[in-house]
Amino acid sequence: MRSLLPVLVVAALLAAAGCTGTTTPSAEGTSDNSALVLADPMEPTTLNPLLGYGREGVSKLYDGLVEHRADGSVRPQLAVDAPTPAADGLSWTVALREDVKFTDGTSFGPEDVVATYRALLDPASGSTERAAFAELAGVEQLDPRTVRFTLARPWAAFPHTLVLGILPSEALGGPLRDVRPVGTGPYKLVEWRKGDRMVLEANASYFGGEPKVRKLTVVFVPDDNTRAQRMQAGEFDGTALPPRLAASFSNANGMRLITHRSADLRAVTLPGGAVTGDSAIRMALNHAVNRKGMVDNLLGGHGAVVSTPVPDTLPEFVETGARFAYDKALAELLLDQAGWVRGADGVRARDGVAARFTLMYPIGDVVRADLATAFAADAKAVGLDVQLAGLSWEALTPRLGVDALLHGGGTPFDPDLMTYQPLHTPNPWGYSNPQVDAALDAGRSLLDPAQRAAAYKQFQRAYVASPGMVVLASVRHTYVVRENWNGYQEVVDPHAHGALSWGPWWNLEKWTPR
Repeated sequence: MRSLLPVLVVAALLAAAGCTGTTTPSAEGTSDNSALVLADPMEPTTLNPLLGYGREGVSKLYDGLVEHRADGSVRPQLAVDAPTPAADGLSWTVALREDVKFTDGTSFGPEDVVATYRALLDPASGSTERAAFAELAGVEQLDPRTVRFTLARPWAAFPHTLVLGILPSEALGGPLRDVRPVGTGPYKLVEWRKGDRMVLEANASYFGGEPKVRKLTVVFVPDDNTRAQRMQAGEFDGTALPPRLAASFSNANGMRLITHRSADLRAVTLPGGAVTGDSAIRMALNHAVNRKGMVDNLLGGHGAVVSTPVPDTLPEFVETGARFAYDKALAELLLDQAGWVRGADGVRARDGVAARFTLMYPIGDVVRADLATAFAADAKAVGLDVQLAGLSWEALTPRLGVDALLHGGGTPFDPDLMTYQPLHTPNPWGYSNPQVDAALDAGRSLLDPAQRAAAYKQFQRAYVASPGMVVLASVRHTYVVRENWNGYQEVVDPHAHGALSWGPWWNLEKWTPR
């Protein structure tokens, strides 16, 4: 109920504003629509690709050797052609473009690729992305325009990881936190007022052509309701909003509502421990939650029921029989059989330990707050006491291995990229399942598409037999966009989406003013 009043306020304001016409003055106030102002709920902590910025490949400031197409496949970007694998799958060769410069005017070449990836591999550099490249063993320059990557074992998803932004070799060698945000991308940073906004300017020398939207301002507004109200007030040209807030703009003058399918899953992580680490509680929770009710009522139908960490946006890998039925009676039976007995207060306990745990969610995130509340209600119905805690990311991050989290994550590009790190031993939640590990290892190293699909279906069967979390749904991303520009192209979003990543503005460098 706490978030309903702001929704009604936004709806009333929009109704009063009227709903005729198709264009409105841009937030920046420029007559030629050469500037765009977007609101983003998440401010990056860094602009260094080796510290996690732009890991899904859309970053505005950098280019990778490849980029993702709208359909999720890869195409050359800083590379001339698609990466070429060796027959044994243990190396990949990449030929590079010759017409590229960094935004500081220096030329791009193989030495920059080698320096970037060697910094990634060097433990002394402190790159946070090293774990995502676990199979990468080395990189070397073969000639003035070619590099070769060597792998510890075949890795079918490797080309998708080559979206990593390339840094100038001259910038590397010192602490990564001190590296200036200089890339080859379509935009360059001109101002960053931390906690407030970031201003980007078009790269006039961009090898893909200077963007027509010459100025991009990104304002950071974490709270969903505040972002909606400021969007209505005309401060922004676009933003991401939860479905029920976005719906308030459906008749707004000059505004367009956009919905993207996504591989962005919402799940409740269950760290090891006497309660959340217990196999009966994990299984019972998976049967106790009403996933369809969450999608229909909390997401307004803007999502899909999901039981395993492989979403329907990767249909060739989905094991349709691997799911959990909504069955409260079965959940209660599982808990009874495991010795979790209801007390006078309705909360179960075993050996003096109450079936109680904390579920964290990022404060200000309406969707996660709603899902957490619904999850707690479903858990209470079978005798499990879930204490909710809305926290800042700074507060919840140190507790990830102790308390449950309403987690978000996922990518539409390859199942390896969204299952291996979260569920293979070791992982942040302490989940360990030998059958899951074996299937994930097979899916990672097999190169034949049919064999890979079979491995991921086996992974899902092993997972539902002994789950490590409660996957709830994939969420569709909803956006409000001012209709002053052409160039929008629909995509399937990863978890990361917004002004500086995916979402409607993923190809902003190709947009043109109306």
